[in-house]
Amino acid sequence: MKKIIISTLAVSALLFTTSCENDFDTDVKDIQVTKGDADFTKYVALGNSLTSGYRDGALYADGQNESYPSMIAQQMKLVGGGDFKQPLMPDNNGGLLLATPLGTLQIANTKLYISSFIDGSPDLKYANGNVATTLTNTVLTGPFNNMGVPGAKVAHLLADNYGNVQGVAAKTANPYFVRFASEPTTSVIKDFKKQSPTFFSLWIGNNDALLYALAGADATAETLTPAVQFTQYYNALVNEIASTNAKGVIANIPSVTSIPALTTIPVNPLTAAVLGNGNVTAGNATIDALNAQIYGPLNQILTALGAGDRIKPLSKTAANPLLIKDESLTPLGVQITAAATASGNPTLVALAGYLGATYGQARQAKAGDLVPLTTKAAIGTLQTLPPGVPASLGARGIAYPFADNYILTGTEVADINTTIDAYNVAIKAAATAKGYAFVDANKKMSELGSQSGISFDGVKYTAKFVTGGAFSLDGVHLTGRGYAVIANEFIKSINATYKSNLPEVDPNKYSGIKFP
Repeated sequence: MKKIIISTLAVSALLFTTSCENDFDTDVKDIQVTKGDADFTKYVALGNSLTSGYRDGALYADGQNESYPSMIAQQMKLVGGGDFKQPLMPDNNGGLLLATPLGTLQIANTKLYISSFIDGSPDLKYANGNVATTLTNTVLTGPFNNMGVPGAKVAHLLADNYGNVQGVAAKTANPYFVRFASEPTTSVIKDFKKQSPTFFSLWIGNNDALLYALAGADATAETLTPAVQFTQYYNALVNEIASTNAKGVIANIPSVTSIPALTTIPVNPLTAAVLGNGNVTAGNATIDALNAQIYGPLNQILTALGAGDRIKPLSKTAANPLLIKDESLTPLGVQITAAATASGNPTLVALAGYLGATYGQARQAKAGDLVPLTTKAAIGTLQTLPPGVPASLGARGIAYPFADNYILTGTEVADINTTIDAYNVAIKAAATAKGYAFVDANKKMSELGSQSGISFDGVKYTAKFVTGGAFSLDGVHLTGRGYAVIANEFIKSINATYKSNLPEVDPNKYSGIKFP
């Protein structure tokens, strides 16, 4: 299994908070807890992986036991709340197996853990050698109060047959819901309504944008749900929930482009040390060769075409940006081929057709672009090249431009965030129309972007990847402590709307990143 090594360079983030001051009110020893206008007897949580307690790239038992709905449910018990049952995994490995006519297939990785640190960066590995032990086809006995389904979009909660194992391969069903659906033909919302909940929470919609962003905005792999369609599905979902007459709380969607999974790797990771595998002298020699073979000639050609800012020679003293393909650029392949042919340089003449075909929409990454964590492992891997092209030109992201799906361009980032803004308008309108409590998770998470952090009983939490205590090792989902912070945001909104006074939870009692 290939090692996963993630840099701990500067991170912007997803979580939430405002200052280093104590952001929690926990001194409730002299306060009588009341439920106010709410009835917490039967609390059911709807959502996706964030609701399920997913973390470290997997669903596993300890993470589920620290899901934010479970934390909220414990506080509800103080005023008559009932038991809160979750579809627990049988162990702490994570990963899923699916029995098919062709044999048993592993369809999800096990959880990530830090094996060691290499040059200050965590060396991440998969638990149990990435061998899953949970069989998806084994259906658990419900009903379950935590109905968070990893990978679910808004429309999926409405879809019949979403728990049918026969539809997993075709992606019409979800393997996690297969585990606890009451029957194969049911939907998440139908199983929710069967329970006749008295109170609910809903945090859904993240995946309508997140999966597309993590795929580098590659529409052939994942789609960004159009805002109009999202609004239709969301309103239909909320109307179904409202038919139960349960009271509840709804949260909006954070900017998925600010999570560590998309902000940890810089756009300019190519230093002489990196290019020389730790040997600066060798790295400088590589820079000289690349400038002579590719960067210098292309810069001259593109400058003559009025596009010299696309590719500039590499620096020996500064960090250099990745080389990418930007499909929004005007193609200049024909012009590059013509210029290379006319140059009189035998090397350029021999490569003229290749240069035009490969670099016509190439540019160096720049501020505003985002590099997914998953792209780091691909930097420098070799692209198969046509006969006659030097192998040294095949290093992806260095001499060979990364395909567009490896990078989120600034334009793609803006499109995603504009769409999320529209999603959040729809979510807020739905909550207001039904009189539900509302959590502005997007605002809280944006506040954390200031990196000011929060402090609770002397423990400071920030959004910094690995060391900040809030994000788990996948850079998307939270640690137990991070989920405790979001649980408190839900509790605050519930109390404000329904005149209850549920006490907040203590984040320090939950787990963070485990270090070797």
